[in-house]
Amino acid sequence: MIRVAALYHFVRFPDPSAIREPLLALCEAQGIRGTLLLAQEGINGTIAGPPDGIDAVVAHIRALPGCSGLQVKTATAETMPFHRLKVRLKREIVTMGMPDIDPLTGVGHYVSPADWNALIEQPGTMVIDTRNDYEVKIGTFAGAIDPETESFRDFPAWVAAHREEIAAAPRVAMFCTGGIRCEKATALLKAEGIDQVFHLQGGILKYLEEVPASESRWQGECFVFDERVAVGHGLSPGTHGLCRACRMPVSTEDRASPLFEEGVSCPACHGTRDAVQRAGYAERHRQARLAEARGEAHVGARLPAKTPKNPV
Repeated sequence: MIRVAALYHFVRFPDPSAIREPLLALCEAQGIRGTLLLAQEGINGTIAGPPDGIDAVVAHIRALPGCSGLQVKTATAETMPFHRLKVRLKREIVTMGMPDIDPLTGVGHYVSPADWNALIEQPGTMVIDTRNDYEVKIGTFAGAIDPETESFRDFPAWVAAHREEIAAAPRVAMFCTGGIRCEKATALLKAEGIDQVFHLQGGILKYLEEVPASESRWQGECFVFDERVAVGHGLSPGTHGLCRACRMPVSTEDRASPLFEEGVSCPACHGTRDAVQRAGYAERHRQARLAEARGEAHVGARLPAKTPKNPV
């Protein structure tokens, strides 16, 4: 069984490059795959590997200055959900494009999963899903506002356009996949002078892990940035697959569409790819299936289109 660990921590790293090499070497030695992002504002990522290996990497990160309080959300997978390992240096560990917004100087009020239902059911609470449009499409909390953003970079503009409405709400409750986007989203609202701002501690993943399905206000599945694609209550595997052309989630209904072709297209991207691109995807898919039949990893498993932005 593979352990999957999602983590983030805002902390001052004066020299992230000095942290990268030892962390990369440890991950490689422990058979870890996934992505870790390092910036002067902290660390963020999702990794997977043997339980002992994950424990070793988490212990290493917690030993870094200021990281003893690192929180980790874990799940299990039957197969490795990542193709490779990446430890990257970035300007931001979650890109909002507003470097002056600093979660270390002020964020919203944390709300535990156990208390979340009561908050969002209070009359007048404005519930905002801070994730991207393709994530919201496959699942969200009942009654939540969808900003319809393609990227988290678009979120500040949405806030600016709706500032009066947001400021007029008795309270604002925000949520995202693992909590990191809400650190910046709530810090943004605080900087705008809006104080009654709350966010789901640990994100949707923690909520689905801790809140029984019988008491849940979550509807649908939660998109995750790895080969599991989506998870449900108890972090059980979801029903969505991944389009290998555009990397968007595809539902059971999508896969039944005449516009869906495994490895080549889905209803979302069918009309946006030309014949040459589609032929390339088809050949890649054929090679992947041949490698799978031989019991080998497909070296070309890297997906061709842009990666969905801002994980966890």
